[in-house]
Amino acid sequence: MRLIRNTKLVIRDFCNYLQLERGLSLNTLESYGRDATHLVEFLDSIRVPLNEADTDILHTFLCTLRDMGIAPRSQARILSGIRSLYRFMRMEGYIDTDPCELLEAPQFGKHLPEVLSLEEIDNMILALDPDKAETPRNHAIIETLYGSGVRVSELTDIRISQTNLDDGYVLVTGKGNKQRLVPLSPESIALIKDYLEIRAQQKIKPGCDDILFLNRRGGQMTRVMVFYVVRDLASRAGITKKVSPHTLRHSFATHLLEGGANLRAIQEMLGHESISTTEIYLHLDKTRLRQELLDHHPLYNR
Repeated sequence: MRLIRNTKLVIRDFCNYLQLERGLSLNTLESYGRDATHLVEFLDSIRVPLNEADTDILHTFLCTLRDMGIAPRSQARILSGIRSLYRFMRMEGYIDTDPCELLEAPQFGKHLPEVLSLEEIDNMILALDPDKAETPRNHAIIETLYGSGVRVSELTDIRISQTNLDDGYVLVTGKGNKQRLVPLSPESIALIKDYLEIRAQQKIKPGCDDILFLNRRGGQMTRVMVFYVVRDLASRAGITKKVSPHTLRHSFATHLLEGGANLRAIQEMLGHESISTTEIYLHLDKTRLRQELLDHHPLYNR
């Protein structure tokens, strides 16, 4: 068994492995790195080396997360990062047995995402201020998020060179650096074309020439910026739901399912690796149908 001389170097090698060998996204990479660092800090506090932690100690670590008020879903995500760390350590010979094998994940119910109605999405678009310079860009962003179901990280990384407006497709890079072709709606295509004419007059920062959506300074938009754009429009539209760019993605998938789209086709468009991830929209649709029954059937409204 290899001796760990520097824990920080092990974490660094682990992150390099995730990036180079497994091709995880930058967001996942950063999350796993933070999770590993939090575990090391906990183990240091009880004076247990990283390669000597057993299942009971790791269970205690998870209990501290629960006591800190961290939600079960977040606990499960952290556990996923810890499992990956110990699998890496076993592969590299730092440990002989994996202490995570018998570690149980926290239980949590299936979360049904918030969904906007078509009227609410229309109201968000109507809330756009025609006098603001960024409105053509923001309009194109809203239509692209809802019209294609792309993730916000995929949206901010869209390249002009990978966008074919004539054929109505864009090549996006999703989780795990996996690429897929995503169809664009006619409305999205028209709005992107209008925005590109305005964008051509903008001073662009070096390295951002191929980025589709730019901020006012000519740089690449961040996920946080898009979040604020969506949240502000929802507020202006009088929507009281908790709305984010992901809400538009959920709405895209739900409305497709309600319209009769095949679940496999929705899975492919969303870039879900497993069909089980897409099946949450079946649960959502059943919940909506039940509510329709309760609201409108005469037996329930006497």
